[in-house]
Amino acid sequence: MRASRLLTVLLLLQNRGRMTAEELAEELEVSVRTVYRDIDALSASGVPVYADRGRTGGYRLVDGYRTRLTGMTEEEAQSLSLAGLPVAAAELGLGTVLAAAQLKLYAALPSELRDRAGRVAERFYLDVPGWHRGIESLPALSAVADAVWSSHRIRIRYERWGQRVVEREVEPLGLILKAGNWYLAGRCDGTDRTYRISRVLELTDLGEVFERPAGFDLARYWQEWSEQFERRMFPRVAVVRLSPRAQALVPFYAGSVGTRALRECRNEPDADGWLTVELPVEPGEPAIGELLRFGPHLEVLEPADLRAELAEAIEEMSAIYG
Repeated sequence: MRASRLLTVLLLLQNRGRMTAEELAEELEVSVRTVYRDIDALSASGVPVYADRGRTGGYRLVDGYRTRLTGMTEEEAQSLSLAGLPVAAAELGLGTVLAAAQLKLYAALPSELRDRAGRVAERFYLDVPGWHRGIESLPALSAVADAVWSSHRIRIRYERWGQRVVEREVEPLGLILKAGNWYLAGRCDGTDRTYRISRVLELTDLGEVFERPAGFDLARYWQEWSEQFERRMFPRVAVVRLSPRAQALVPFYAGSVGTRALRECRNEPDADGWLTVELPVEPGEPAIGELLRFGPHLEVLEPADLRAELAEAIEEMSAIYG
């Protein structure tokens, strides 16, 4: 552990130049006294590190000194795939590992490329969760990730829709981060299934190594599952007329499903720009709420029962507002 920390101190000084003991302590999450001991250990091992005195002082390496000791651990190499997703890395328990891997990567770059990489980090930031959504509690995520890496069979207590709790033995095959939500792709009783991590109430690592199914493609599995999920979520198709304004609002009000329906529509707008589209909708009351969001810029033509339900909801609203 200390050897890894000494290497981190060395790489920090190499990449950032002069740093105070307080800055190093904050970066390493240790005490200032520990930093003093680490600097003494580096000096004793022949690393040319010295201290500048005064208010603008700090520790730095002799000009021109560079180490090539930048070999990455297995965890650090895995974490590099999440270099653009710092929040995701932290949720997986790889936050500090990712930071160490990035330090080693920067240390191995020529100075001009290292400066360019630093400018990218200063100017671009990826925030994965969507707007107006709380952060999910994910106490099981790190353990699930460990089981995925090690191919260990797990037993989970899982809360299904409707708050029904079930127990399952699962072979974890992969993790997916979708719009700020984590999902587990796993095999249970010979069938590939998807579990939302926030609904895992308890997890036990059974310590049994399973053999991953040959040819399993996580990206293809998720694409196929997502398409099936959308079909289950939107089992009805409403024939609607959309004004030009409603067409512009489709991506915001009807999401990717509505956007795809609009893109695949082969009809031509009428003289006023209204377009007839087959729009997938949810069953029951959720469909009424989604369609009412468009206000007077959408008209339901079919099916007749949905049109009647929408008209009834509008009459009730009109009675409330007079």
